[in-house]
Amino acid sequence: MPQIETVVKKSLYMGRLTQGADLLEELDRICKDRSLECGRVEAIGAVQKACIGYYDQRQRQYRINTLDEPLEILTLSGNVSLKDGTSMVHAHITLADKEGRAFGGHLMAGTVIFACECIIEAFDGPAFNRKFDPETDLQLWDMR
Repeated sequence: MPQIETVVKKSLYMGRLTQGADLLEELDRICKDRSLECGRVEAIGAVQKACIGYYDQRQRQYRINTLDEPLEILTLSGNVSLKDGTSMVHAHITLADKEGRAFGGHLMAGTVIFACECIIEAFDGPAFNRKFDPETDLQLWDMR
């Protein structure tokens, strides 16, 4: 049975991120500085290099792929919730190289911004808290 909550858009933040900064850390910092507890993130732009993860469901661990080349951000989509009482961004990213080949996965630290524009929507409603889920070994929303 799905666990669904009703939320209402509260604020919209739009801006350009810092060249040379870590993409995930920059998004996390913006959300922490604004004490966001529930929201949505999207972005477009380019990165100098990327670290993306794939969650191996059998081994129950992330496998990290490092792409050490300039790449376009085709899509970045994610959410904002709380982990241990602090704002946290969980995002997935799709990137393309100069040949148009696409790569995607879980956005990991180590992805360096070349140019990036982002939109963050903050929502009113219950805080979405992440808790350890023993069925998956992941930190998932605890809707109880």
